[in-house]
Amino acid sequence: MAKSSTKGAHKKRGVPTELREFLSAFPPTVTELFLAARRVVLSAAPDANELVYDAYNAVTSAYTFSGRLKEAFCHVAAYSSHVNLGFNRGAELTDPTGSLLGSGAKIRHVRIITASDLRAPAIRSLLRAAVLQGRGWVVKGPAKPTSSIRPTTGRKRRPAQ
Repeated sequence: MAKSSTKGAHKKRGVPTELREFLSAFPPTVTELFLAARRVVLSAAPDANELVYDAYNAVTSAYTFSGRLKEAFCHVAAYSSHVNLGFNRGAELTDPTGSLLGSGAKIRHVRIITASDLRAPAIRSLLRAAVLQGRGWVVKGPAKPTSSIRPTTGRKRRPAQ
């Protein structure tokens, strides 16, 4: 598993080279939205660990304070025409504006179509709540936040360009 170096929690974290390579399969607008969503998440939780996956039909970064995927509080996923900001226990979050989509037992998401969507007060509020929620699950996390590339196997389904 490749690890990308990170800076301190109060400094801007660089984008891992592998993540940029994974995102190159998507249209530039999707890549820009993904990176904007990533910045918003890391701004809200600069001490979170980032787990990057090049999955079957999406590139995903999950954010966790422990380094364990099962304790991730949110994720950003790139699809062919949009980006989702997902909340891993979103069904437990208060959503007075009805912004969350999904009907599963746990996960909910908001679809990000433009960068201005990330500035919406409802989305910022959901992210703050998810960060607090995520901190509550962790007994002790790694001493220093990391961005790590997680291996995935199999053929990838990518957008036509």
